Amino acid sequence: MSVADPDLAGTPADKRGHADTGLVARSIAVVGAGWAGCAAAVELARAGYKVTLLEAGRTLGGRARRVETDRKQLDNGQHILLGAYRETLRLMKLTGVDTQQAILTLPLQMRYPPGTGGMDFAAPALPLPAPLHLAAALLRAKGLNREDKLSLARFSTAARWMGWRLQNDCTVGELLARFDQTPRLIQLMWRPLCLAALNTPPERASAQVFLNVLRDSLGATRRASDMLLPRADLSALFPEAAARYVEAHGGNARGGAKVDALRSIEGRLWQLDISGAAVGGTWSTYFGGVVLATGASQAATLLHDIPDCDTAALCGQLTAFEPEAITTVYLQYDAATRLDLPFYALLDDPFNHHYGQFVFDRSQLDARQAGLLAVVISASGPASAQPQELLAEAVAVQLAVDFQRPELGRPTWFKVITEKRATYASVPGLVRPGNATPLPGLFLAGDYTTGDYPATLESAVRSGIAAAALLTRSAAQ
Repeated sequence: MSVADPDLAGTPADKRGHADTGLVARSIAVVGAGWAGCAAAVELARAGYKVTLLEAGRTLGGRARRVETDRKQLDNGQHILLGAYRETLRLMKLTGVDTQQAILTLPLQMRYPPGTGGMDFAAPALPLPAPLHLAAALLRAKGLNREDKLSLARFSTAARWMGWRLQNDCTVGELLARFDQTPRLIQLMWRPLCLAALNTPPERASAQVFLNVLRDSLGATRRASDMLLPRADLSALFPEAAARYVEAHGGNARGGAKVDALRSIEGRLWQLDISGAAVGGTWSTYFGGVVLATGASQAATLLHDIPDCDTAALCGQLTAFEPEAITTVYLQYDAATRLDLPFYALLDDPFNHHYGQFVFDRSQLDARQAGLLAVVISASGPASAQPQELLAEAVAVQLAVDFQRPELGRPTWFKVITEKRATYASVPGLVRPGNATPLPGLFLAGDYTTGDYPATLESAVRSGIAAAALLTRSAAQ
């Protein structure tokens, strides 16, 4: 996105001073162009505000963005969306994304390579209504014995009977023990689902948050449990479409524009100090409101430095999150190399150097990525501590063993991408801040704000929508 004019909000401080309050009352700054910020920007632009979307990095998307490498264009993490991601899909369509072209939709499945001794669990492609599609998948599942299947059915029935609610939160591990889930079912179904959804191991993860995810996917309509694999890169999937939407509605979207400081002006306006190549130096600019959509720690830094404002309690909440990493190991093979399915679950066993949890055949998502496999490691702190060469080698050997294909142990090149602060640990009783702040006209948006879901794309999008709604409501008062 080019910079036609450094006058971002229409009122640079060094040109006009504070008198032109009316000119900036409907000018809103959204700081951070991750999925939460992009969602807030779209909703505010749709409501008629002049939105300026500011991103310190050059690529939009935050922790779910495109990465340019010397070999290929990759993502900073392989993602799975769910059919339950209602608001994400709505905004994608609103901003002009053809979701049928941009996403591969698959029925719910957990399928393992032949060499793992795992299971083959897949909902039928036939449009059976919920929960019959899950019953059919369970009846047809291979690799589970009768006790495992009864255990799964018992858990699902009990969770529905409880309304997917717990009186007191506990860990996922404790919840599964309470309902006598078999060790094999935990290993093959519940553990990988927990890691994929919460990016937190079951022995530490919040059972209530896990149940919230199951409620809106396994416990909802058949389509809600569909697994959606992005065909487009993560920046193109929504953030860049959101930027175009903002600009088409009279706003601006700027990558390479870092907000260095915020100041409240008499409780009516917000002054932002912005620097970077996108603004040609440093500018101090006024806005009528701000949505702060950076990561939690960056938001705490900006809030802490606001003059004459007591933000200590809020900053304490924002800095209390425990970060969890996600690592994606990309392995390139001969262009003719393919898997039988677009993705498989893997049995992770770090003690035996089997770190991979899911593998994706990128050639089945994007023809330009023939022979490229992406292996995901959630809650990847121990794995990411390994030297990249050793980690990539271990993952390649794991694939060769699991698929019984020796050639998978010899990739032509690899790329390891670790997002060290991909999410926060979703632990029992975690207190998350709301979207409102004690400061008039300033709102938070991010997957860390209060909500039913863990740190997912849908959680981020819903937070952005909530922040935009609060800002709109406060402006009308």
